[in-house]
Amino acid sequence: MIEGNLVKELRQRTGAGIMDCKRALEDNEGNIEKAIEHLRKKGLAKAAKKAGRATTEGLVGSYVHAGGKIGVLVEVNCETDFVARTEEFQTVVKDTAMQIAAANPLYLNRDHVPPEVVQKEKDILQTQALESGKPEKVIDRIVEGRLEKFFADVCLLRQPFIKNPDLTMQDMLNEAISRIGENIAIRRFVRYQLGEAPEDQ
Repeated sequence: MIEGNLVKELRQRTGAGIMDCKRALEDNEGNIEKAIEHLRKKGLAKAAKKAGRATTEGLVGSYVHAGGKIGVLVEVNCETDFVARTEEFQTVVKDTAMQIAAANPLYLNRDHVPPEVVQKEKDILQTQALESGKPEKVIDRIVEGRLEKFFADVCLLRQPFIKNPDLTMQDMLNEAISRIGENIAIRRFVRYQLGEAPEDQ
């Protein structure tokens, strides 16, 4: 028998429905961490099924931070105007805008990073690894690992979500897709910082 307070805690931590939480706890013998993992996998599967669906509705959200010193505009798309008007979708848009203000991503995801930027970063990392005296046979592995960290720093969807660093922004989006039942896509964003030269953007 699964206790109500466990179901409640799981709901608060994942945002999943009551019955989904109850089933996840039953399937994982009341282990809340395993239940969270179970729900995440389920959410990923649901999100993957919806990934190909067209997103032509949505919202442009804005967020201004630090007494007007940082401003963000972000376009987040969904499938229907109905969902775009829901509080849950609007929260996703707001959280995304806040993330961009706080974490200053340069690109949406890895595919958006220009090849010359990736190459330049690889060259820098390779030089650093060689100069630190690491054996040549492990250099490539070190560079790949550090390159992944670079992507996690500069790509919005790879960044840890500021409200829950256990999740990436992509995880947050996948969980929202699973809960809302529609495909959601962050289309584009721009971040302004007071005093920044245009070429710094």
